[in-house]
Amino acid sequence: MSAPRVAVFGSVNMDLVAYVDVAPATGETVTGTAFRQVPGGKGANQAVAAARAGADTVFLGAVGDDAFGVELRENLVAAGIDTTGLRTVTGPSGIAHIVVDGRAGNSIIVVPGANGEVVGTVAGDRELIGGADALLLQLELPMEAVVAAARAGRALGVPVHLTPAPARELPDELLESVDVLIPNEHEAAAITGRPDPREAMTALLERVPEVLITLGGEGSLYGTRDAEPVHTPALKVEAVDTTAAGDTFCGSFAVARAEGADPREAMRFAAAAAALSVQRPGASSSMASRAEVEDLLRSHGRSA
Repeated sequence: MSAPRVAVFGSVNMDLVAYVDVAPATGETVTGTAFRQVPGGKGANQAVAAARAGADTVFLGAVGDDAFGVELRENLVAAGIDTTGLRTVTGPSGIAHIVVDGRAGNSIIVVPGANGEVVGTVAGDRELIGGADALLLQLELPMEAVVAAARAGRALGVPVHLTPAPARELPDELLESVDVLIPNEHEAAAITGRPDPREAMTALLERVPEVLITLGGEGSLYGTRDAEPVHTPALKVEAVDTTAAGDTFCGSFAVARAEGADPREAMRFAAAAAALSVQRPGASSSMASRAEVEDLLRSHGRSA
């Protein structure tokens, strides 16, 4: 079977990661334990996750004409990702300042940079999207760009997966083109005003046909309008850094679904990929290969 093709239309940032025992409060200065500069951005992270999960992956987005832009492009190419749709614009690339505490929790400040210059699709984007088996979107680009890409995916018959992060109000013109909405439990609560994930799922299913809510250490919950929700537990591991766990899950889930796995199988595959990622520091640098994911699944008595 040939590898599925996944298109990711999204952000790419340079992550500037500071590690501390306890994150500083407002006005407080603390001494960090380590610092890392790692390519990231939710879009790029999902693209790397999809590529490492076995997909033929193409990335659409923008970097600046600075040194970070060169490094970000090279990182995607090194991961085996097609960067035909990656534009270079005048100005700085996007950055994310990330603080990781001693419990592996994180807080993030994103400065969009070149990502903010992506305000729609450009010539060639529709062809790249149309050749894919799945289109992955997030909300680190301007909303008008996300809507344009989602509409292109819908018009071309490509399943659209949306990660609504950072959480914000989701316009109907976006959701009418979304096939699978993948928020975490906090994003689902922020969007619906309902802190209980099952209640949030019920509300979201009024707007999209499929919803997958990630629950951190509690696993994930998947639902459609005509079936009972499916819950899959997380694999229990010792977390070091959870920065890209959600993006790893989303990219891996999309690949498994594009290969024909049912939702529960895809959730298990994605859970194993995420479990491996949280045991390593960094964002895209923490993501495991497909062989590693399959080995972990076998060790837990589950099929990939």
